[in-house]
Amino acid sequence: MEQLKGISIFVEAVEAGGFSAAAERLHLTRSAVGKTIARLEQRLGVRLFNRTTRMQSLTEEGRFFYERCLRAVEEIRLREAMLESGRRDVRGRLRISMPVLFGRHCIAPVLARLLDEHPNLELDLSFNDRIVDLLEDGFDLVIRNGPLKDNPDLMARAIARQRMTVCASPAYLEKHGSPQTVFDIPRHEGIVYRRGDDDKGWIFPTAADPGRRMPPKARLRLDDLASISDAAVAGRGLAWLPCWLVREEVLAGRLIQVLKQEPANVFDAHAVWLRSPVMLPKVRLAIDTLAAGLPAMMG
Repeated sequence: MEQLKGISIFVEAVEAGGFSAAAERLHLTRSAVGKTIARLEQRLGVRLFNRTTRMQSLTEEGRFFYERCLRAVEEIRLREAMLESGRRDVRGRLRISMPVLFGRHCIAPVLARLLDEHPNLELDLSFNDRIVDLLEDGFDLVIRNGPLKDNPDLMARAIARQRMTVCASPAYLEKHGSPQTVFDIPRHEGIVYRRGDDDKGWIFPTAADPGRRMPPKARLRLDDLASISDAAVAGRGLAWLPCWLVREEVLAGRLIQVLKQEPANVFDAHAVWLRSPVMLPKVRLAIDTLAAGLPAMMG
């Protein structure tokens, strides 16, 4: 059993990208992971990792050993999934990555209810706007917004539809007037989301042009949607934001939706997981729960 434990920790260290990340996933100390790997190396008579003070990388022997171990570990994981699928209760740790604001406002509140219904379930939720790798980063499920690229190793299911809206504060509209059509947008101050070079205007699709863009005047550019909402409430201009994000501000009268007669940009949120012969019950439960609970959160 100790030998099997050493192999599983070795595989986790490779997949996590280092001893510290593996220790966090396994709820162990970094020292415990390092000692287990050292004992495994001593038993095998080879060095599996090149070590520096900042990182670890596989040796050639380590890479060869990992490829062989991975097959056995994946077979064990598959058999565990098959056994777990026959149980009624859902148990174990479920690791999910999600965009920061969408996760905080919509995903986490829906998933948290599962803890009341399933006492043997643990949720490990990560809020991150970068695109994570399910296998390398060790997640069971990731939430992604917008179109997905084809990947034969992944499965996906649409769990919600998000709608964008243009809004502004009452003070801004009183001073500058309300746009009547999308063609009025270029004459208005806009608070624009910008990440990298993506600053091409707001999308108002038509049948002839699904990607039709209307750029406002943009003297204020931010890479955080919540800050854009705050700036709009402060009267800095029009904002183009997801309905779920501004719902409370609209209900409170701090923001007013405009151009509601115009076609809105609508896109899907997806749950994405690794393709496998058997889906873990905890993963299926999370996906079904999100698909059922998110529509009411979309605004």
